[in-house]
Amino acid sequence: MYTDTTLHPYDPELWAQATPVLTVAQGELDRWLAGQPPRLRRWVRGVGFEAKAGALCFVPDPEAGLDRILIGTGESADPWSVGVLPQALPVGEYRIEPGDGGPDPARCALAWGLGAYRYERYKAPVREHPRLVVPQGVDHRPLAAQVQAVYRVRDLINTPALDMMPEHLARAVSELAGMHQAQVREIVGEALLEENYPLIHAVGRASAHAPRLIDLRWGDPDAPRLTLVGKGVCFDSGGLDLKSAGNMRLMKKDMGGAAHVIALAGLIMATGLGVHLRVLIPAVENAVSGDAYHPGDVLRARNAKTIEIENTDAEGRLVLCDALVEAASEGPELVVDIATLTGAARVALGTELPALFAHPGRLADGLVAAARDVDDPLWPLPLHEPYRAALDSPIADLSNCTSGPYGGAITAALFLKEFVPQGIDWLHLDVMGWNTRARPARPEGGEAMGLRALFAYLQGRFGSHD
Repeated sequence: MYTDTTLHPYDPELWAQATPVLTVAQGELDRWLAGQPPRLRRWVRGVGFEAKAGALCFVPDPEAGLDRILIGTGESADPWSVGVLPQALPVGEYRIEPGDGGPDPARCALAWGLGAYRYERYKAPVREHPRLVVPQGVDHRPLAAQVQAVYRVRDLINTPALDMMPEHLARAVSELAGMHQAQVREIVGEALLEENYPLIHAVGRASAHAPRLIDLRWGDPDAPRLTLVGKGVCFDSGGLDLKSAGNMRLMKKDMGGAAHVIALAGLIMATGLGVHLRVLIPAVENAVSGDAYHPGDVLRARNAKTIEIENTDAEGRLVLCDALVEAASEGPELVVDIATLTGAARVALGTELPALFAHPGRLADGLVAAARDVDDPLWPLPLHEPYRAALDSPIADLSNCTSGPYGGAITAALFLKEFVPQGIDWLHLDVMGWNTRARPARPEGGEAMGLRALFAYLQGRFGSHD
């Protein structure tokens, strides 16, 4: 799992032997053709190549071999178009030669690497991958690290719940820790009550798979503290407020927040970011049994706040708030949580645009700028305090969700905010974690959303050990 073999570091000899691939924007096709030999112009026109995004044109040489390949990048010279190539080209070595004004070579290489992904845990590999020789001047190592991080998210989310329960998630964290000399601790089952994580225990106790808090630490203790929190609901039946069959079908992806922070931690450790890193993952299955928690129950959180359960299907925020209280206990410079938290965020922004909440609000500007720079979009939504009243409970400090249909992503974020002290910088990402349609370099299935944006933001904020 998590291995990319499709990107090869620049090598002059391999580069010279590789089949050239030329990116052509739709609006530049006529100008480019005007400078080509008549034979090539006739061929490109004859096969109907228009340089639409993702369109391919295989150009033969005079001996009927393959001379080059044209890849259309559409009107906007979109580097993501290159993502179709690893699944479309024969096995072999290739090099990308952007035309004048073409997309950035590093972005093209990233699209190639992400486009090569296939989830093959339960199926025999279809074939070997074609390989891209990374252009001279493009550093292969950070590129490969980002591709591997996205693969890690996709693999973890795509794995069915049968093989991705809390203990499996813990194993994935331990494997990553072993690669980077990090320390991992687990608090499992009844020990959660002994160490005062009552909500993680309450949500997970109905499952045959023991709930747990996974706690990873890495880095110089004297460096700025960064804590990542990821929602690790390995399967969500909805609890006693049972989901419909259709709504339950993709709930293997409800640990997508955990998948994101595991992959982000891997990037941070692999690149030596100048932080003392802590990762907290509350890992549970929200199941149904005689021991399941009930609608109407009042539960007490780690910080002693009481919560009336309006709906057992709003469980992710419950396990997160125990973890957020612990995250804040060490006074980190920044807390980031990532969660597949609300359908309301999807209604507001669709499935491909994560919702971002920030406290204080100025933090959103830096992350949005980073997202724009690396083409990994997300969208800020407000922590609109007047909506906090919708979480009021007549018998507890607050309810775990509202009873109405409005502003659900905002009220969920406001619920989490109750467990992060005012003086701590906090970012909350509400992500889909799943592509509902296939696009170049972004296949249908589990997906990393906002991961590269977050990493770019953290690099700018904390730098590296070096």
